[in-house]
Amino acid sequence: MKLKTSMTNFAVGLAAVVLGFGLTVEAPSAAPAPSPLLLNATGATFPNPIYSKWFAEYNRAHPDIQVNYNSLGSGAGIRQLQAGTVDFGASDAPMTDQQLHDTKVPVLHFPTVLGAVVPTYNIQGVNQELNFTGEVLADIFLGKITKWNDPALTSLNKGVSLPDTDIVVIHRSDGSGTSYVWTDYLSKISPEWSSRVGRNASVNWPVGMGGKGSEGLTGLVKQQPGALGYVELTYAIQNKLPYGRVKNSAGVFQKADLPAVTAAAASEAKGIPADFRVSITDAPGKGAYPICTFTYLLIPSKIDDAAKKDAIKGFLHWMLTDGQNDVEALDYAKLPKELVARELKAIAQIN
Repeated sequence: MKLKTSMTNFAVGLAAVVLGFGLTVEAPSAAPAPSPLLLNATGATFPNPIYSKWFAEYNRAHPDIQVNYNSLGSGAGIRQLQAGTVDFGASDAPMTDQQLHDTKVPVLHFPTVLGAVVPTYNIQGVNQELNFTGEVLADIFLGKITKWNDPALTSLNKGVSLPDTDIVVIHRSDGSGTSYVWTDYLSKISPEWSSRVGRNASVNWPVGMGGKGSEGLTGLVKQQPGALGYVELTYAIQNKLPYGRVKNSAGVFQKADLPAVTAAAASEAKGIPADFRVSITDAPGKGAYPICTFTYLLIPSKIDDAAKKDAIKGFLHWMLTDGQNDVEALDYAKLPKELVARELKAIAQIN
């Protein structure tokens, strides 16, 4: 007992001496966690809901990899990829031959999901799903049909009391893949639209107000009584906007839903070229919705940074397999299985 007490007193005394000299004893600190590898990307707003979910999920599974995605529109995605300020881009519209020629490093297109562009509107007192044809939509966006109760619209919507109010056309103000899909469809349906306006991510709109991004266009439609715009299906659903049925090539007024989007892709699957650049608007088939599109990640075929190259290839593989299980909950359609198989092989082209 005396020995134990003496040892205790000695320890207390030693501590006092140490403190008296201003010395402290610290436990060794843990090494700081390494920063995650950051991948920067910019592009389409159309797939932003699913991309946000994917990049967050992939980061949880792979904390060492983080994707910073700026949803600025397809035009910005292509421009920043060409300028080399991002690791990869995203676009609803495939790059043109000229854009590919003007890009220093060859670019690979990887379809990610399928989506639909819908006509959405804000008409006081009208909550029904309206019917549209491509011809009528083209004439509205050309400024030839200006009233909601125009006979061209009332004849398609018998039993609906459409008001004698002006149609306020809302379009995208930025370079937009959604605009490309919309104008691509109108160009196939209306010779006048094709010759006067044409198809592109940015066009000279004959009439209307511009909103930046899908978010901006959606906001304008909600704010403007009498508005008619176009937006990706997910944005219409998330913002509780009514959207119309569109007459397809088989003569059916088809609502945009997952089976109708899948049907459009299936009808065109055999004709998809090796580089995956394709338009699937106005697809054949009784059950096909006519304004559908793939949306793409634009990946440089040569990536000098080995860590980034491996991270991008790993994400693409995950996106084409496990990631496809997330898409339908956000109202996108899965890629056809035969297309997924082709894309998985194409990953090997990234060097």
